[in-house]
Amino acid sequence: MSASESQESGKVRIGHSLNANEEEFVARRKNTVLQCLQKFNICCSQDKVPNIALLGSGGGQRAMVALLESLVQLDKAGLLDCILYLSGVSGSTWCMASLYQEPDWSTRLETVKDKIVERLGGPGVSWTEKLNKLKKYYMKDSFSLTDLWAVLFVTSYVKEMGEQTLTDQRDQNNKDPYPIYAVIDKQCKRREEADPWLEVSPHEAGYSLHGAFVETSDFGSQFDNGLKKKEQPEMDMLYLQAMCSSALADGEATWKWIKAISVPEIKSALEKMEKDQTGGNTSRSAQQPGVEDECFQDLMSIVNADPSALLQATKASLPDPSGGQTSDKGKKTVRCIAQRIWGRNYNFLHNMTDESVPAALLKKETRDFIDAGLLINSPYFSVLRKERDIDLIIALDFSDGDPFTTVRETAKTCKKLNIPFPEVDIPSNEGKKPKDFYVFKGPNAPTVIHIPLFNVVNCQDF
Repeated sequence: MSASESQESGKVRIGHSLNANEEEFVARRKNTVLQCLQKFNICCSQDKVPNIALLGSGGGQRAMVALLESLVQLDKAGLLDCILYLSGVSGSTWCMASLYQEPDWSTRLETVKDKIVERLGGPGVSWTEKLNKLKKYYMKDSFSLTDLWAVLFVTSYVKEMGEQTLTDQRDQNNKDPYPIYAVIDKQCKRREEADPWLEVSPHEAGYSLHGAFVETSDFGSQFDNGLKKKEQPEMDMLYLQAMCSSALADGEATWKWIKAISVPEIKSALEKMEKDQTGGNTSRSAQQPGVEDECFQDLMSIVNADPSALLQATKASLPDPSGGQTSDKGKKTVRCIAQRIWGRNYNFLHNMTDESVPAALLKKETRDFIDAGLLINSPYFSVLRKERDIDLIIALDFSDGDPFTTVRETAKTCKKLNIPFPEVDIPSNEGKKPKDFYVFKGPNAPTVIHIPLFNVVNCQDF
């Protein structure tokens, strides 16, 4: 199936060619790259313009701020227009989402940066807004803990609600690098039954290395045998940021987060809201219950329950584990917490028959998509697709652990999958005291510039 056929809404595209809209974008962007190179007296023909990808790793708010400042420095050096693709995982996607909501942000980056910094230092999203957003998320077919994570956690760090969708942004970022957000398929990661890397761009979402895609506006809708069966609303940027940064999604920390962190914050916020609204003269029980009360009571009934009761509550008719009345919203939350359901979406490959796609991806009606940093904390595989033909990868690593894990693990995986990637050889005496950058080269492979945030230049007392 050709790339041009992917433009037919509601159909799955199986094929390794680029989406036609991405091809058009890349062709336009290369003119900008060429002009940028010429300013540095680097001469090449139009068909020899190098494809350069900039990668942002995970690292929470540290990664968000570090990627922003890295882009600002590239801009000051006159090099930002050399970048063809900008791809991120986890915390770096928080920065990307903030940037791409600003039309042609790369042409006025200093102004956009000041706006983001001012917002991060501000009061943030109110609890009324958060709980109204949660009510909206509860209406989806595939509610999961990612929706809770988005409302209760991500908004607290990015200080905005992220109502736009990637489709909304398609025509307002024509002068910026092409954005790619990367997540992984949780089932693929755990069972190693297929390649787990999934990318989300303004035009398509799908499995990077398997070559299976749908239009981004259709990602999350219900499909059967390659055709859209039931439409769901396109995910907004807040949900995308949450899916990309769901750091608890593959561990046992969910219950701790819900019980020890989030609910006390909600309780405190709602009590403050009550005082603000009533002047402290009216008790909660005397008020007409609203969305805040309903969401709060649901969460409290769950938190006060015994964890074993939660597991039992996921069976049969999902009764209230605390013995009282629980709304449909509460029952959804009980199930998600007990079964640790994160990033659940309808599987657009469900019931398809295609030998080029692993059979394991075709069976289940739903798939779970989680933070790619739980596998490799950098989105290498979104730009290593052969058809993107990347010549240079600049990998900004904001990890706080081993500064070479991302590039080593990528090289190891590429060797296993026969994907061209340079050898990664780190001098033994630099493992804990890295230099400010490393260049890895190899035959028929992209050159990789690996830049760890924590290095002997940035941190002289390392």
